[in-house]
Amino acid sequence: MDPRNSQLYAFVVVLLPAWLPVLLACGLSAQTAAPPPPAASVPAPAPGVALVTNPVPGAPQAPRPPPTAAEFMRQAVEKQRAAAATQRDAARKQAEMAGVRLPDWSGVTESAQPPPCEPMADNLAQPIIEAAAKAQDVQPELLRAVIERESGFRPCAVSAKDARGLMQLMPATVEQFGVVDPFDPRENIGVGAKYLKQLLDKYKGDLKLALAAYNAGPATVDGVSSVPPLAETQDYVEAILKKLGK
Repeated sequence: MDPRNSQLYAFVVVLLPAWLPVLLACGLSAQTAAPPPPAASVPAPAPGVALVTNPVPGAPQAPRPPPTAAEFMRQAVEKQRAAAATQRDAARKQAEMAGVRLPDWSGVTESAQPPPCEPMADNLAQPIIEAAAKAQDVQPELLRAVIERESGFRPCAVSAKDARGLMQLMPATVEQFGVVDPFDPRENIGVGAKYLKQLLDKYKGDLKLALAAYNAGPATVDGVSSVPPLAETQDYVEAILKKLGK
């Protein structure tokens, strides 16, 4: 027999049956070792939103999402309301000591309540006073003295006679000049200066009579043709003249 044929015969008859299980096992292991298909990708969370996962005992918790704009505003409003309530109580006590009655806001909802009635800052009041004085051709010092005597520079002051605002405009004056908001500093001072200018013109520049009429009304002054013998009016005129150095 040809030697080459004898070697092939030995491989087919003897060696192949012995190695066949091994070859089959290698083929199966190659199939099982194939890489698994890619898993579906998880979308990344939106900016500012924490990814929520099931909590695992002992594992650190995911951070809470930041407060929304509505929650932030609600917290800020609550803090402002608490501070405003404290300031209103203090302002009311100071006003009572000065003899000025503040508006009663007990029946108004909390969200509609105005800020506490504190004296207006000088750097805010002065430009308004100067503009009104220039428009009506009166001295700004006169307007300042009247405002200080009338309301103590408290924009929302209300007297027992229902005079309102910085220059304590009476309801008749508010109606006469068509005042929209007597508690608005610019409108109140502007109308107060205009009314005071009319009184000065009426009494031909007599400051005493003009101040007396501003306090007690022109009819009262006209009835006596001088400063009326009322303690309140006489103290009012004297205090403002003293403030002006006259």
